[in-house]
Amino acid sequence: MRKSTILLHLILCTCGAVSAQQGTIKGVIRDTSEQKELPNAVIAVLRQSDSIMQAFTRSQPGGAFIIKNIPPGQYLLMVTYPKFADYIEPFSIKSDSLFSFGPISLIRKSELLKEVIVTQKASAIRMKGDTLEFKADSFKVKEGATVEELLKKLPGIQVNSKGEITAQGEKVQKVLVDGEEFFGDDPTLVTQNLRADMVDRVQVFDKKSDQAAFTGIDDGQKTKTINLKLKDDKKNGYFGKVTAGGGTNGYFDDELMVNMFKKKEKLALYGILSNTGKTGLNWTDRNTYGQNIADIAEYDEDNGYFHIDGNFDELDNWNGSYQGQGYPTVKTGGVHYNNKWNDDRQTINGNYKFMQLSVNGENTTNTENILPDTLYYNNQHQTFNNQIFRNRADGNYEIKFDSTSSIKITADAGKDHKITSNHFTSQALAADSALINSSTRDVSTTADIQTLNSNIIWRKRLPKKGRTLSINFNEKYQSSTASGYLYSENNFYTKDTLSQQQLTDQYKDNHSQDIQLDSKLTYTEPLSGSSFIAANYGFALVNSSSDRSSFNKSASGKYTELDPLYSNDYRFNVFTHRGGLSYSLVKKQLRFSAGSNIGLTNFEQKDVHADTSSTRHFVNWYPQASLSWTFNPQSRLSLRYDGSTTQPTIQQIQPTSTNEDPLNIIIGNPALKPQFANNLSLNFNDYKILSQRYIYGGLRYTATQNFIGTRDNVDSTGKRVSQSVNLNGSNNFSGYAGYYFKWDKPGLGISINGNVSRQRFVNIVNDVLNATNSGNYALGIELNKSKEKKYEFDISGNAIYTRSVSSLYSNNTTSYWTYNIQPNAALYLPWKFELHTDAEINLRQKTVLFPTSNNTVRWNAWVGKKLLKKDPLLLKVMVNDLLNQNIGFNRTATSNYITQNTYSTIQRYFMVSLVWSFTKAGTAAPPQQ
Repeated sequence: MRKSTILLHLILCTCGAVSAQQGTIKGVIRDTSEQKELPNAVIAVLRQSDSIMQAFTRSQPGGAFIIKNIPPGQYLLMVTYPKFADYIEPFSIKSDSLFSFGPISLIRKSELLKEVIVTQKASAIRMKGDTLEFKADSFKVKEGATVEELLKKLPGIQVNSKGEITAQGEKVQKVLVDGEEFFGDDPTLVTQNLRADMVDRVQVFDKKSDQAAFTGIDDGQKTKTINLKLKDDKKNGYFGKVTAGGGTNGYFDDELMVNMFKKKEKLALYGILSNTGKTGLNWTDRNTYGQNIADIAEYDEDNGYFHIDGNFDELDNWNGSYQGQGYPTVKTGGVHYNNKWNDDRQTINGNYKFMQLSVNGENTTNTENILPDTLYYNNQHQTFNNQIFRNRADGNYEIKFDSTSSIKITADAGKDHKITSNHFTSQALAADSALINSSTRDVSTTADIQTLNSNIIWRKRLPKKGRTLSINFNEKYQSSTASGYLYSENNFYTKDTLSQQQLTDQYKDNHSQDIQLDSKLTYTEPLSGSSFIAANYGFALVNSSSDRSSFNKSASGKYTELDPLYSNDYRFNVFTHRGGLSYSLVKKQLRFSAGSNIGLTNFEQKDVHADTSSTRHFVNWYPQASLSWTFNPQSRLSLRYDGSTTQPTIQQIQPTSTNEDPLNIIIGNPALKPQFANNLSLNFNDYKILSQRYIYGGLRYTATQNFIGTRDNVDSTGKRVSQSVNLNGSNNFSGYAGYYFKWDKPGLGISINGNVSRQRFVNIVNDVLNATNSGNYALGIELNKSKEKKYEFDISGNAIYTRSVSSLYSNNTTSYWTYNIQPNAALYLPWKFELHTDAEINLRQKTVLFPTSNNTVRWNAWVGKKLLKKDPLLLKVMVNDLLNQNIGFNRTATSNYITQNTYSTIQRYFMVSLVWSFTKAGTAAPPQQ
C-alpha cells in the first residue's frame, strides 16, 4: 500500500500546469438595430494560420464576455447568434496583454438583403437543428491520433478507460460512419481504429426510432448517436492495426484489424489470438463471443413483455463467455461487409464471427444461509475446464421500391459446440460449526446448441402524411442437445458423526427445442399535425419441448436404467392474440403518449411420460404512458410508466426434478402463472455546450404482481429442494444523479455522481414467508486534466455502502463498505516516448462472516516509443498487475443468504508488443456529370 501511495503522489505532482505568459480579451455583444445587449452569444477564438479553435465562451446576461489564458499570437474573433450574421475580426495577443473589443454590434440577417457584409468562415462548433456538429480539423490532435483521441478534445464528450463514450450527459450507444453502422453495435471498433485525420465532421444527435423515421412522426424514442462524416478524399482506401505481443509466463496477445472503403462499399476483417483475457472486440459488441442475458431474454418494446428462450443447458450453466474467472485462451476472428447501390435503394449488411475459447481455473464460495430458526454455512470449492467452438452469422437486406414502400429482411444463425468438466467439494456447517454434510461431485458435459432467427418487415407510407401501414413477421428457432455424466458422493452427519451416505452415478441425455412465430400489423393515422393514433394486431406462437433423461447403471455396468424421478418429456405451447391502441401528441416542447395492448393467452401443457395434458387461459395487459418536456435542445424532463408481463420458462414449469447438484434439487411447477411488473421512471437531463456543464438524474420504481420467486425447503441434513412459485410483495426502487463541470482556471474536469438502490425481495423458506430488504448506496467523484502533447490524467473514486436484513432473522443484519479508486495517467516525453499507468484500488470492509482481508491494488503500466515517419509504429513494454495483488472477488447479499466468491484470475506478467497502425486513403471520386 505504501508503494501505491507514493505512486499516486508522484502522478499528482506531475499534473501541475506549466503556465505561460498569456493574454486576455473582453467585450460586449449588442444588437445593431435595437441597441440592446445579446446574452448567450457564442464567442470563439480561432488561430489565423489554420482556423483551429483556441478558446470559446458565451456572453453573459448583460452581453459581456471575457476569455483568459490566450497564448501570444495572431487570431480571429468569431461571434455567432441565431438570426444574426456572423461577425469576424482579426486581433493579436502579446504576453500579459489585455485586448478590449468594446461593444461588438451584430446585424440581423434580414437587414443584409443582397449585400455581403460579413465573410463567414466554417465554425468549429455549430448547432444544425437538434444536431451538434464539430469541425474535426479545428481541434488539434497529435499526428496519427485515433478518433477516440479526437473525441476527448470535443467539449461535452467524455471517453473513459474502457472506451465508453458519454455525450451531453448520456451514454453513446451507436457510432456511425457516414450514417451507416460499421461492424455491428461496437462503437470502439471505429473510434479506436479510425484515424482522426480521416474525419471531416463529428455529429452528435439523438437518433430517432425506425418507426419515427418511417412515419415522419416523432414517437419520443431516441438513441444517443455519434456520426463520423469522412472527408471526400478519405472514402477510398484502407486502414488498420496489427499487434504482436509476447510476455512472461507464456502470455501472448496478437491482433489484426483491416478496414477497407470504396465509396459506399466497406469491408472489415479482424483476428485475435490471446490468453490475456481479451476474447472479443470491445465492451459493447452484443453479439460477441459469450451469451449474456440479451441472448436468453428479449424485451418486446411494443407490447411490454419478455420472450424467454428455452435453450438453457441444465447440465452446465457456463454460457460460453469469459467473465474474468480463470485463465482463457482464445482464437477468434470475423468479417464485415456492407454496401449500397441503385441510388441507395438497395442495402446489404453482413457479419460472420467464429471463436474457439478454452477457460480453466478454480473458485471458492462461502455462503451464510438464513433459516427461520437457525443459520448454517456452506463452503464450496470448484475446479473447471471449459471449451467452446462458436460460429455466428448475421445479415440484413433492404430494398426500397419507391419513396413510399420498402421491405427489410434480417437473419442470424449460430452454432455452439461446448465441452465442460467440473469438480466440486463442499461442506455444510451448523451455527455452532458442527459438520452437517460433505460432498464430492463431478459433472462433465458435451453440448450442441443451434439457433436460427429471421425477421421480415414491409412498410408502406400512404398518401396522407403520417398515415402508414406495416406488417412484421418474426421467427426464432433454438435447439439444444446435451449429454454428460454426474458422479456425486454425499455424506451426512449427526453431531459430527457420519449417519448416512448417498451415491449418485448417472448418465444424462437432454434435448430441448424452442420455436417462436410472431406477427404484427400496425396502422398509424394522423389526427392533426401534432397528434396521431396507432393501432396494431398480431399473434404470437411459442412451442417449447424438453426431453430430459437420467440413466442409472444396470447390473452390466452400463447406463441403461431410466430413473423416472429425474426424467421427463414435456411440451409447453403458448398462443397469444394481442391488439391495442395508442395516442401520441408531439408539440415543439411537449411529447405525450398513452395506450395499451391486451393479450389473450392460452397455455397448453402436456406431460408425455404421464400422458396428461392441461389448458389454461390468461388475459394480459400491456399499458404504457409517457410525458416529456424539452426546455431546450440540451435540457429535458421525462416521465414514463409501462406494464410488462413475463411468461414462465419451460425449465420453471416442467414437472420434474433436476439433480445435477444432489444437495440442491429443483422441481418444476406446472401451475406457475405469468408475472406482471409495474414500472415507473422519471429522468432529467440538462446540458450546457460551451461551459461543458451538465446535470442529470433519475428515479425508477418497480412493483411486481405474481412475482416468480422460489419456495425453498432445507431439511436437517442441509439438503435444499427449490421450486418456482408466484408471490406478491417484491419491489425495487433506484435513483441516480450526477453533476459535471469544467473548472476553467486549472483546466480541471470534475464529475460528482451518486446512486441508491433498494430492493424488497420475497420468498418462502421452510413454509415461512421471508422478506429481505437490501440496499446499496454509492457516492463517487472523478477528476480529469490534460495538456496537449504533455500529459493526461484522471482519477475516479467511489464509496459503496451495502446493507441487508432478512425477516427470518432480523437480528442478523449484514452491512459493509466498499471503496474503489482508479487513477490513470499518461505522460508524453521527448523523443516520442510515452508513459502510461493506471491502477485499481479496492478496499473491502471485513465482516463477522468474512473476516479475511480482501484489499487489493492492481497496478498496470506501459512505456512506448513511436517509430518511423508519421509514427505508424509503436514499441511497448508493459506490465500487468505489477504488485501481483489481483484477485477475483464478488460479494452479494440477497434473499435469505449472503455469499462471497473468490476465483483464480490473470495476475502479474510482463509483455513486449509491437503495434503497427497503417492507413492509405485514395482520392475522392469525381463528381457525376
